[in-house]
Amino acid sequence: MGISGQAAIIGCAQYRPEKYATASQAFHLEQIAELARMAVLDAGIDAQQLDGLILTGSYFHEASHFVPAMVGEYLGIGLNFREVIDLGGASGVGMVWRAAAAVELGLCEAVLCVIPMRLTPQPPDFDPGAAMPSRYGGHSATYGSPEAEFDLPYGHVAQNTGYAMIATRYAAQYGYDPRAMAKIVVDQRTNACANPDAIFHGQPLTIEDVLNSRIVADPLRLLEIVMPVAGGAAFIVSRKDIARRNGNRVAVVRGFGEHIQTKSPSYAAEMLDTPIRRASQKAFAMAGLAPADMHMAQIYDCYTITVLLTLEDAGFCAKGTGMQFVLENDLTYKGSFPLNTHGGQLSFGQAGAAGGMSQIIEAVQQIQGRCGARQLPKHDLAYVSGTGGVMSEQTALILEGS
Repeated sequence: MGISGQAAIIGCAQYRPEKYATASQAFHLEQIAELARMAVLDAGIDAQQLDGLILTGSYFHEASHFVPAMVGEYLGIGLNFREVIDLGGASGVGMVWRAAAAVELGLCEAVLCVIPMRLTPQPPDFDPGAAMPSRYGGHSATYGSPEAEFDLPYGHVAQNTGYAMIATRYAAQYGYDPRAMAKIVVDQRTNACANPDAIFHGQPLTIEDVLNSRIVADPLRLLEIVMPVAGGAAFIVSRKDIARRNGNRVAVVRGFGEHIQTKSPSYAAEMLDTPIRRASQKAFAMAGLAPADMHMAQIYDCYTITVLLTLEDAGFCAKGTGMQFVLENDLTYKGSFPLNTHGGQLSFGQAGAAGGMSQIIEAVQQIQGRCGARQLPKHDLAYVSGTGGVMSEQTALILEGS
């Protein structure tokens, strides 16, 4: 069961990441319109061909209800299909397969998938204190939620502590080599130095640089953790024959998978058995392909431990051998296992929920042969992953050039 391979990503757009201190500001509606215009131009289609829309409602500031209707109205398009998705960093990949399914079912012709994450103007009565729980990583700080009752009061405050807990569990189970983890960062920084749009372009790193950065949440060091940036991205999913009429190479959706396990790792039956295992198994089975067939891996990399566990659970190496795999392979665009060839979120930058969109767009542009100095010689098959929360919800995607 699955899709037939008639849907593809035909165009994409992405803001260059910016530091928050100097970031541009625009309402989300304005950002969506600009990203849509850029994506339509990239796809070579008319804007009126857009009749599907997928958004992330929890990140939309101008409204809490009827958001797709408002966006469609603002863009001046009618919608035959709309979806609001809430998967955090897994949202981008989740958008791809939902849009592909809608296109193959004939519900719509072309779906705009968009996540605006630049800063927005604040109203005069804005209260920064109301956002304090989220500043510390809490997503469910409301009275009555399990996180508010049992996690936050005891210091288990979302991302940093959650991923550190997973890394500590990995160390107890399989051992831990800080140099291997640092090498993930260094190889991805090499890729970023070949990407003029990366936030850390022109700033190479050494393993010693990573190891000398301060511990944030043991065993995770500062340079093993993403740098949040302002940004945003969009892509268009449509029938692949539409793009072929325009002469563009497209990224066909061959397989996908999605799995949600728990919200907090505190309640996981086994923290090291991550949702990406089931998601990736579904994706590869649907595509009729294996990890060894991939020409690149664009893996969601909010933390180095996320990359390590995804390599293992997606099947690129056996459980417990991820650090050896990292040490034995060159993970740069020039190497034996090209990983996050745009620099990954660790070096390209993580624009909130749009962070995971950067992996999708890099895969598409590699497939299209548009990556300049970092272009891969073999670039037909791509594995892409997304991660939301603390390894809570994960998505996997197989794309093929056509």
